[in-house]
Amino acid sequence: MSIEIVVVQTPELGDRSYLIHDGTVAAVIDPQRDIDRVIAAAKDAGVRIGCVAETHIHNDYVSGGYALAELLDVPYLVAEAEHVSFDRFPVADGTEIAVGDDFHLRAIATPGHTPHHMSYVAVDAGRPVAVATGGSLLFGTTGRTDLSGPERTVDLTQRQFHSARKLGRLPADVAVLPTHGFGSFCSGGAPTSAGSSTIGVEHRENLAMRAVDEYEFTELLLADLIDYPTYYRHMAELNLAGASASDLSAPSSCDGPGLRTAIEDGVWVLDLRSRVAHAAGHLAGSIGVEYGPSFTSYLGWVIPRHTPVILLSDQEDPALRAQRDLTRIGIDRPAGRHLGPLADIPGAPETVHYPVRRFADLPDPRIDDDTMVLDVRRDDEWKAGHLPGATHLPLPDVLDHAHELPNRRLWVHCAAGYRASIAASLLHRAGHRVVLINDDMLNAPF
Repeated sequence: MSIEIVVVQTPELGDRSYLIHDGTVAAVIDPQRDIDRVIAAAKDAGVRIGCVAETHIHNDYVSGGYALAELLDVPYLVAEAEHVSFDRFPVADGTEIAVGDDFHLRAIATPGHTPHHMSYVAVDAGRPVAVATGGSLLFGTTGRTDLSGPERTVDLTQRQFHSARKLGRLPADVAVLPTHGFGSFCSGGAPTSAGSSTIGVEHRENLAMRAVDEYEFTELLLADLIDYPTYYRHMAELNLAGASASDLSAPSSCDGPGLRTAIEDGVWVLDLRSRVAHAAGHLAGSIGVEYGPSFTSYLGWVIPRHTPVILLSDQEDPALRAQRDLTRIGIDRPAGRHLGPLADIPGAPETVHYPVRRFADLPDPRIDDDTMVLDVRRDDEWKAGHLPGATHLPLPDVLDHAHELPNRRLWVHCAAGYRASIAASLLHRAGHRVVLINDDMLNAPF
């Protein structure tokens, strides 16, 4: 017998889930809410799922762990210190969980990323072969430690240092299986770009291993923390309650009058087409959020909580993918969708547009009185360098402060165009004259 590891990737959120099996039975670690992918992975591997384990109460997505364990009637492993509202298999430091005949999981308490974080060592016939580290030990760094509130950040960072060193006592050839660190904002510092790692590699490369002590580690980790999406503040409560599986059934179809009424009622009608296509012509009142790898994080960052959405797309696939992605951050069901061309829909709002330009076209705002350059990047990006004469308004703040902007033509930019396209769409909807700068900031002329 030998342990095999199947990685179930969610690049849209920068996370991984794992199916760890011995050829017969598997343990699932940190599944996303759309559990059909994990079930399919187990079927492809020819194994049954014997238990589901949660390394921590997640802040960046709605877990599918509770729903998967309920569906399959298998143990759901969650730290005994967590105050959850459902029955679970409580685990603490040193808990052993039999998965197969010679395959078991050993729980290790690794607080830091969250107060009650657990890691799970996969043990094959008495030999540790892999450790699922969740948000604790990532490739080259650790999970961020500020998600439980500023009053706990320093203490949790110091505890994270000791948790990483604790994991470092595992054999050097043990594979490291983090959940975060592949684009997730749950990462602290900058993870390496490696696709795999071991305890031995992390001894050489991980920030927590290279730091002299917990104080240096705390200083280094906290210095590199960046802003994280606002939707994070709602995920833990859903996970503590135990969320249902994703409902991926098709939403109702919307006609023109339905779209008009929805926009008037404050529904976010999301145009999933490219940012350039949206700018060239879109339904008045709709919001352009181009479907792609960044869709989930940035939509979750700007949309007010509990706002209903309708999906617009000229193709079915982006709408299906967007619906799946939305369930992962707690937006359960679109209020509807419209598939097909978005021009001349009978009864729909009129089609409107705004220009798209490059940095080379940008007037100097210090000379042109009708130009305002609006930089919607994060605070850390702005502080690292920005265009002379630009105004800073981070994307998450655009909705709340759009009414404060002057009646000038707003040239909106970010680092490469994606966030700027969302901001430009929101500002145009609010009545501003906008120009989307769809360009890499390295091309800025001054």
